[in-house]
Amino acid sequence: MEKRYLTVTALTKYIKRKFETDSHLKNVWLQAEISNFNHHSRGHMYFTLKDQNARISAVMFASQNRMLKFKPENGMKVLVRGDLSVYEPQGQYQIYVQSMQPDGVGALYLAYEELKKKLEYEGLFDRGRKQPIPKFPDRIAIITSPTGAAVRDIITTLKRRYPNVRRTILPVSVQGEQAAPSIVRAIEHANYIGEFDTIIVGRGGGSIEELWAFNEESVARAITASRVPVISAVGHETDFTISDFVADLRAPTPTAAAELAVPSILELKKQLLTDSQRLQQSLQHQINTYKDRLRGINQAYAFKYPIHLTRQKEQDLDRAVHNLNKNVIRYFEQKRVEVNHSRKQLYTYNPKTIIQQHHQELIYKKSRINQALKQQVSLHQNNFQNQLNKLSILNPLETMKRGYSISYKGKEIIKSTKQVEPGDAIKISLQDGLIDCQVWGTEGKEEDLND
Repeated sequence: MEKRYLTVTALTKYIKRKFETDSHLKNVWLQAEISNFNHHSRGHMYFTLKDQNARISAVMFASQNRMLKFKPENGMKVLVRGDLSVYEPQGQYQIYVQSMQPDGVGALYLAYEELKKKLEYEGLFDRGRKQPIPKFPDRIAIITSPTGAAVRDIITTLKRRYPNVRRTILPVSVQGEQAAPSIVRAIEHANYIGEFDTIIVGRGGGSIEELWAFNEESVARAITASRVPVISAVGHETDFTISDFVADLRAPTPTAAAELAVPSILELKKQLLTDSQRLQQSLQHQINTYKDRLRGINQAYAFKYPIHLTRQKEQDLDRAVHNLNKNVIRYFEQKRVEVNHSRKQLYTYNPKTIIQQHHQELIYKKSRINQALKQQVSLHQNNFQNQLNKLSILNPLETMKRGYSISYKGKEIIKSTKQVEPGDAIKISLQDGLIDCQVWGTEGKEEDLND
């Protein structure tokens, strides 16, 4: 049998397909140490992941490593998540890293992801439940550390942009075991007071451990339950916490939160000046328009030559009155002709005459009907009498009046001597009753005997 040889390219493609179709090689989590780290000029990261007994090549493309909150270095222990595949030109299997965290915060990262999935499933991230931020707030509650840089940045920005707003600092711990309960109490207290238009809650940047209070479920649910709109301002622009997702508005920094919470008074003055100028232009335009209309009215013929116009209108009025009188006379003449015509028709079709004619006709028709009814009654009476005569002739009772009778044997009429025998009891029906009899003997006719 002839042997079939594969090319290296075909074999490598086959192995790569095996890797890519194996679900166990997708979304793999590794705990390892970085070595041979190289950050390419195009942004991609190439490095080796190793432990005491083995190593594997790794690639993290720029689209994934752009969101890293730390700088990977050789010797750093990390937790990575990625997919395994084969790099065909070298026939080398490697892991394509999707996310990476320092090994020390791996448990926190997993807890963050789990809580994020849970709250997102409950709908706490939905845009539909988020409240709008007031455009012109009167009083703002600032929930943060009273000694950090964040509170100074927020107050400075609020004073600069909108000095009219009243600012109330609700001091809290922003890291440590007591941070989350402290933040929850401050949010509930701000709602209890009921005088705030907006709440800013946050702190400056830090590690994931330092920002962890804003990833606590209790803080997330307190923000969600707040009746006052909440702006979350935690860390730097690349930091994302659970509080950012559940808040009504997320600000990348505390300074940005203050900018989002209030309008700029300089921009308002500029907008007010612009609106004032536009209003003045609009009013001036309307004034000019009405001036032009007034000028046109002043120059109109009626105002320049009122006497001529009055004389012309007087003549027009005389002509209109003359035409009106002619039309009225013509109208009444026409109606007079119509009335005369109607009067003639009414005389011709006088109801009294018509009633008399119909009355005579009614009397004649009534007489005809009575004669026809009498004829019909007489005809039917004669027919009825003839029928009675016929019935009388055919009536057996009439025959019996002349001396005839009917004999019965039981209920059967006796028509022949053969129907009875000597000793039979029979009944004879006469005109005035019945006779019970007994047969002593029978006697037939001669022709019957001959039969």
